[in-house]
Amino acid sequence: MKSKRIIVGVSGASGIPVLIDCLKIIREAGYTSVMIMSEASLLTVESETDLSISEIKAMADEVLDPDDYGAGPASGTYETLGMVVVPCSMKTLAGIHAGYGENLLLRAADVTIKEKRPLVLGVRETPLSPIHLRNMQDLSMISNVHITPLVLTYYIRPETVEDMTYHMAAKLLSPFGIEAAGYRRWKS
Repeated sequence: MKSKRIIVGVSGASGIPVLIDCLKIIREAGYTSVMIMSEASLLTVESETDLSISEIKAMADEVLDPDDYGAGPASGTYETLGMVVVPCSMKTLAGIHAGYGENLLLRAADVTIKEKRPLVLGVRETPLSPIHLRNMQDLSMISNVHITPLVLTYYIRPETVEDMTYHMAAKLLSPFGIEAAGYRRWKS
């Protein structure tokens, strides 16, 4: 049986509420999350939520140290369905673009690309510079990389910010075959 494990990278960009919904959806769908949090993401957790770092970590099935270069995701033989980086800062995007495996999060993304598994990047920045756009365009040319900016969706007629956050999380996980309860696709 193929592993139902998804690597969840967390960088220091804004978007921790989307991460939280991703972790909940992964668990509810019966999948396993392996989370790697950058140092900068710890600061973002504190500024965007009332949750502690330990409470966020408890939402994942496994949490790996970003400095543990010998951890499973550093190898292509580590079975996963792929990786989602949410939120994905422009620094992390640039590191992925350059193949710069400075830490386990970046190495895991590099391995995900080379093994041709889905890599979903929940990019977050505004405004976007020409450098950001070039990096996203280059990565989008790789067939297994999904550039999915954390943007609002109005066709679902959201009533709350939480509705929009959940919808974004569900969209990020769709490439892994997860159909989140309550996810509303476009209907013509």
